[in-house]
Order: sequence, then C-alpha cells, then structure tokens
Amino acid sequence: MRLSNDANCFALSEATDGAAAGVLVVFGVILGTGVGGGIVVNAHVLAGANRIAGEWGHNRLPGDEALWPACYCGRSGCIETFLSGPGLQRDHAQITGQSLAPDEIDARAAAGDEACEATLCRYEHRLARALGQVINILDPDAIVLGGGLSNLMRLYANVPKLWGEHTFSDRVVTRFLKNRHGDSSGVRGAAWL
Repeated sequence: MRLSNDANCFALSEATDGAAAGVLVVFGVILGTGVGGGIVVNAHVLAGANRIAGEWGHNRLPGDEALWPACYCGRSGCIETFLSGPGLQRDHAQITGQSLAPDEIDARAAAGDEACEATLCRYEHRLARALGQVINILDPDAIVLGGGLSNLMRLYANVPKLWGEHTFSDRVVTRFLKNRHGDSSGVRGAAWL
C-alpha cells in the first residue's frame, strides 16, 4: 500500500494525464482553504528526505508586507496566510471592511469594482513572488493550479507577466496551467500511485 498527501496526488494526476501530461518537472499547487504543493519529476512524486518536498505554503511570503499574519503552524507571514481562500478574503476585509468570498471578489472586479480589482492585483503580485521562489529553486517545466482559487481565470494571464521580476532568469518559460481534472485530480493521483 502506498500513501501520499493530497497535493502530491494532485500533482501526479496532472503530470500523468492532466494539464501537464508528459512534462518532465511539474510543481502542482493547491490554492484552497490552505496552500499546498507537490513535485513530480519524470512521472514520479518527489517526497524528499523529510517527506515534505513541495510544502511551500509554510515558507514566508517574500516581500515586505505591512502585516505578517499568524499561521496555525506557529509562524507568521506564511504563504498560506496570504494565498489561501481565507487569506484572500481576510486581505479584502482588512482593506475594505467587506467580507466577501473569493468568487464574489472576482465577479465584482470583473464588473468594475475598483476595491475588488485592487485586492486581486495584490493577490496576483503575492502569488507571482511566491512562485518566483519556486521557479528559482526547482525551475519546473510547468506549474499546475488546483483548489478553489484555480478557478480565478485571470491568474493564468496575469501571474506569468509578474513572476519574471522575482526570478533569476532573464526569460521564464515555465508554463502556468489550470488543472484538467478539477476536484477529481487528487483521487486520480492516488490511483496512479
């Protein structure tokens, strides 16, 4: 019997027959109630010596944020506290006083709400900084998004335009992809194990 966490299973599914099928190095990202990640190299999950490979959500968000929120892990300023769905909702509420779900923020931004647009722009810049670190360390061929926030379609156009500012390379060719199998990808990856 083989076991792995949801992010590893998600990454394996998307690397095997999903959005990144046939790609050599895949970083699978789950942006939902939390933030997780999994790494697949040549169709194999990279677990690491400590079994934590890909756990980028509990690294500190690069940058100089005005507020470093506490994380349940005991640290402050973790990527998860900014890039999870609750993190996006909290950021918007702190600035505007309105508690809106991420899909509501997205819909209002698309309808011209300037405060919601500003919230999503902050989110995109933070995601680009965080993924820039991953690109610098892992240099994946593809990054595949999963989780509820993967449905924010604007991320796929906007984030790659920003992450180059945070990478060591003059040109970033890493593909930024939406998952193919949606919520089923984690279960599918578990079957692929």
